[in-house]
Amino acid sequence: MLPYMLMALALSIILAAVSFWLPTMSPDTEKLSPYECGFDPLGSARLPYSMRFFLVAILFLLFDLEIALLLPSPWATQLLSPTSTIFWAFIIIILLTIGLVYEWLQGGLEWAE
Repeated sequence: MLPYMLMALALSIILAAVSFWLPTMSPDTEKLSPYECGFDPLGSARLPYSMRFFLVAILFLLFDLEIALLLPSPWATQLLSPTSTIFWAFIIIILLTIGLVYEWLQGGLEWAE
């Protein structure tokens, strides 16, 4: 076991050292420009994102995690108290639905104002 650990440690140290010394840092004007597609930039590349973008992204992540939490629900019938698991799954769905309806009614999901 010790030879494997020593070999893994030596290999990781060698790879870390090579990754620091191997790349050459020579930035040129094309690499420093905000666009590398051949077109001249029309405006600033550092414009702030809209808060609506972050709201939609967070809502997507929330509902994506909801699906991941509810995937084990069909196997809840194999547990000792399946009604408890299904009850909590429905509570999660109801809370997320109420939040979605609230955002919808407040106009938070409208992309263009």
